[in-house]
Amino acid sequence: MSASLSVPLSAQGIATSATIHANLNRPELVEAAVANGEGKLAQGGPLVVQTGKHTGRSAKDKFIVRDAETEDTVWWDNNASMTPEHFAALKEDFLAALGDKETLYVADLFGGSQPEHRVRVRVVNELAWHNLFIRTLLCRPSVSELEGFDPEYTIIDLPSFRADPERHGTRSETVVAVNLSEKLILIGGTKYAGEMKKSVFGILNYLLPTKGVMPMHCSANTGPDGKTAVFFGLSGTGKTTLSADASRTLIGDDEHGWSDESVFNFEGGCYAKMIRLSEEAEPEIYATTRMFGTVLENVVMDPATRELDFDDNSLAENSRGAYPIEYIPNTSEKNLGPVPSNVVMLTADAFGVLPPIARLTPDQAMYHFLSGYTAKVAGTEIGVTEPEATFSTCFGAPFMPRHPSVYGNLLKERIASGGVQCWLLNTGWTGGKYGVGNRMPIKATRALLNAALDGKMDDVEYRKDPNFGFDVPVSVPALAEAGIDQSILDPRSTWADANEYDRTAEKLVQLFVDNFRPFAEHVDEGVRQAAPQTNPQPA
Repeated sequence: MSASLSVPLSAQGIATSATIHANLNRPELVEAAVANGEGKLAQGGPLVVQTGKHTGRSAKDKFIVRDAETEDTVWWDNNASMTPEHFAALKEDFLAALGDKETLYVADLFGGSQPEHRVRVRVVNELAWHNLFIRTLLCRPSVSELEGFDPEYTIIDLPSFRADPERHGTRSETVVAVNLSEKLILIGGTKYAGEMKKSVFGILNYLLPTKGVMPMHCSANTGPDGKTAVFFGLSGTGKTTLSADASRTLIGDDEHGWSDESVFNFEGGCYAKMIRLSEEAEPEIYATTRMFGTVLENVVMDPATRELDFDDNSLAENSRGAYPIEYIPNTSEKNLGPVPSNVVMLTADAFGVLPPIARLTPDQAMYHFLSGYTAKVAGTEIGVTEPEATFSTCFGAPFMPRHPSVYGNLLKERIASGGVQCWLLNTGWTGGKYGVGNRMPIKATRALLNAALDGKMDDVEYRKDPNFGFDVPVSVPALAEAGIDQSILDPRSTWADANEYDRTAEKLVQLFVDNFRPFAEHVDEGVRQAAPQTNPQPA
C-alpha cells in the first residue's frame, strides 16, 4: 500500500497524472519490479537486473550549473559546467516527460546518518528497481520522520529521457545535471543506478566543508577496542572487502563524514563489486547475494536454474550488488562510530614498487590523499601492455565539487588534532609489475592491516623508503604467524632484477611528481616536502 507524501509533487511544481507509489517498502518494490518486467528473482531472492549500455558512471555527461552560487565555490577545472539557460530548458523537458508517465515511484530519504549533518532527499523514479536501489543505498527515515518530511533536494531519474545536446548543452543523450541553487538533480539517458547515489555524495561533498565536516570517499569500521578506522581507496583497491571484517563493526563501505563527534555513514546500504566474487575470500558479501531484496546489476544468471555466475563478465566487468547494510553481520546500529584513530589509504600498485604497508606522517598523508594513486593493469584496454597510473585526487575526484585543497586541509587538520595514525596499504603487486609479479596475498594484507589497527606495529623496527620517504616496517611478527615471508616488506628484494625495480620506481616517482604540480601552490611547505624523491639512492 502506497504511503502518502507529506509534501506532494505538485507543491514542487511537478504536475503529472501518473499513479504515484510513495515510499514503498522493500517487498513492494521487488514485486513491482518483477511485475513490470524490470528484473528477475534469483536463487535465494535477490533481484537481478541489467543496466544496458551504461554499466558504470557517465563521468563526461555530468554537469554542474554555473551561476552566482557556484561561480567561485566549484572547482571548474574538474567539473563541467552547464548554463542556467540550458538547465531551464532541460528542466522544462524533464517535467513534461514526468507529466506523460503512467506510474512513478517516489522515495523520501536521508543522505547522512548523523542528524545534525544529513540532508533530506526526494528521489523520483520511473523504474521500481531504481527506487528500490536508492531506498537501499540511502538512510531510510522512520514512519514518524516521514510524516513531516519536507525535501531539501530532489533527484529526478528518467532512463527513458533523451537529452538534446543543442537544446540542453549536453555532450550526448545522457545527462546528469546538478543545480545547487535550485537543489535539483536531473538524470536521464542511463539505467546505471549508481548515478543517483553519487549525486547525493556530491551534494554532501559541497555542503559539509562549510560546516567543518570532512566528507570522505572511504569505508569505515570500529574494532572491539572502540577505535575507528577509515579506508580511502579507488574502485578495486579493497575498500569494501577490507572493511567487511566479522571481527570489527562495520560503519559503512563507501561514503562518510568526519565531524567533531563521529564518523558517520552517508548511506544505509552497501554497493559492492560482484565480478569474481568468492565465498571463501569474501563470505560476508557473498552471503548477501542469497538474500531477498539485494539488487544485483549485470550479474549473469542461468535462466533455467536461476543460479548466479559471478565469474561471467559478458554483461559487465563492473557488475554490482546493492544491499542494506544490516545484511552484513556486526554492523553499527546507528551507522556511525567514534572519530578515527587510524586512517588507511589503499592503493593497488600494478608497478610492484610500493611496499605492502607504510606509516605516514600527517604531511605525507595529505600528499597521498591529494594524489589518490592506484594503477590499472595491462590488458584492460586494447594496446595497453604496461601498468597505467591513475591519480584521482581525494580518492574521488569525480565527486568533489570544491577544490581538492579544501578537503586536503580539512583532513590534515583532523589528523593532526586527533593524533591519528596514518597508513598506506598496497593491495597490488609484489615480486615484479603486473604480468611478472603476483597479486599481494590477501592473507598478508589482512595480517598487516590487523597488526596496524591493533597497535602491534607501534614498536617494530622501521626503515625509510628511499623513493617515497615514508616508514616501512623491517619485520612484523603477524606476517610470520600467517606463514608469510618477511621479505615481502621490501619490494626491491622480491624482484628478480633489482636494477629493473629501480628503473620502474624512478618512473613511478616521476608520475607522482608530475601529477602533484597543480596542487603544490595550494599546500604548505611540509606537504611539498612529503613528495617522493627523484633519483634516490637504492636502499
